[in-house]
Amino acid sequence: MTTAEFIIGHSADDAGERKQEMRKVLWALLVALAIHLLIGYALAVYGGLLYSPFSTAEDKPVELSFVDLSTPAPKNTMFVENDESKQTEAPKDKTFESNANSIAASQGAAVADMPPIPSQEGKDRPNFDLDTHPYSLPNQGAQPQPSTPPQPSATPQLTPQPTPISKTDELAMLTSTPRPTVQPTVATKPQQPSSSYQPMKERTRSSGSISNHGISSVNALGTPLGRYEKMIQDAIGSRWYAYVQERMDLINLGTAQVVFYVDRSGRVKNLKVIKNTSNEAFANVCLQSILEIQVPPIPEDVASTLPPEGLDEQITFTMFPN
Repeated sequence: MTTAEFIIGHSADDAGERKQEMRKVLWALLVALAIHLLIGYALAVYGGLLYSPFSTAEDKPVELSFVDLSTPAPKNTMFVENDESKQTEAPKDKTFESNANSIAASQGAAVADMPPIPSQEGKDRPNFDLDTHPYSLPNQGAQPQPSTPPQPSATPQLTPQPTPISKTDELAMLTSTPRPTVQPTVATKPQQPSSSYQPMKERTRSSGSISNHGISSVNALGTPLGRYEKMIQDAIGSRWYAYVQERMDLINLGTAQVVFYVDRSGRVKNLKVIKNTSNEAFANVCLQSILEIQVPPIPEDVASTLPPEGLDEQITFTMFPN
C-alpha cells in the first residue's frame, strides 16, 4: 500500500525570499516609526513656540489697591457771582461757588426733575443771569490803561551844589565796603481791590426745582476760590467793555469762547480761542482783555486744591443785538 502524505512545506528558495521580504517589512516599519516620532517631536516644539498653555516663568505676586470711598472726590463747582451787599448766612447745601453767600429762592413755581435753580421769566439767552442791570466801568467810564504808562513830565528844579570832598574822605569812600541795607519783608494777603465796575446782566428765562419763594437766588457759598474767581472776571470784564465801546464800529455780532489757565503766580497761560462766530476784531478784543489783566498770586489755600497748571478758565463773550 502506498501511503500518500500531505506535507505542507517550502523549498529553500522560497524560504530565502520570505526572509528578505520580512526584512523589508521590518525596515519599513522602523522607518515609518522614526518618521512619526520625528513629526511628533517637530509639532511639539513648534506648538510650544507659538503657544504655551503652562507658563514656566515665576508668577508675580498679586498687587491689591485699597480705595477709600467714604469721602467723595472733589468736583468742580460752577461759579455764580453774588452781590456782596446782599450777602446772607451760609447755605446748608453748597450748589454753586461764589464770592458771597446766598440762599436759594425762586420767584416762580418749582418744576420737578429740574436743576436746583430758580424759575423766573426773562430773555432767552444761553447765559444764566438772576437780575438785570447795565454795566459800569471802574471810576465811571475810565478807559483801559496802556501797557506802559506815560512818564510824567519833569519839573525843572534847582540842583544844589555838591560839597567839596577832601582827599582823605575820597580815599576812605573808595576803600570802604558799603553795608547792604536789608529791607524787612512783610507777607501780605492778596485783597480784591474795591471797584465801581459791574458787568451788564439781563435776567434770563429759566425753570428749576427751587421751591422756596423769594427773590431769585441759588445756594451759593462764598469761598476763597470764589472771591479769586470774581477778581479775575472783574479784571477781564472792565477791560472788555471799554475796548468794545472803543471799537464798536469794527466788531460784528457773535460769540467768542476762550480758554486759558491762571498759574499760581497770577499770570495767564495757554490762551486760545476755541470758538468764534463774530469777526477777527472781536476775537482780538477778547484776547487783549485777558492778556492785560494783573491779578495777585493764587492764595495758598486755593492753590492747594487746584491742579499743577493752576486755575482752569473758560469764558464766553457775546455781542447781542439791541
